[in-house]
Amino acid sequence: MSNIKGKLIAVIGDEDTVIGFLMSGSGELNKSRQPNYFIYDKNTSLAELEEAIRGFINRDDIAVLLIVQYVADMVRHVIDNHAKITPAILEIPSKEHAYDPSKDFILKRAQRMFSADDFK
Repeated sequence: MSNIKGKLIAVIGDEDTVIGFLMSGSGELNKSRQPNYFIYDKNTSLAELEEAIRGFINRDDIAVLLIVQYVADMVRHVIDNHAKITPAILEIPSKEHAYDPSKDFILKRAQRMFSADDFK
């Protein structure tokens, strides 16, 4: 497992969610001046969103990628093909959209690893 000390948390989501994380002090720029956040809005194209998530997935300075679940649904094909340990992709709710555990990437992956008999 790689050393995650000094790695960043990245955020993809609506403006309110991303600004909330930035106000907590999580905003950073890497050596190439790339931010660790991406704001999705109604004018964002699917190609821009896919580029943002692939960019974060391929950065070696990102340990965790937080993505608002309704935005994750738009790029589910990219998320479902993510096979590396880091960054871990965690889906989070937004102010306007509730969290649905049946769609969660990590939860679905964990369910495939275990059966109901494993918990008896």
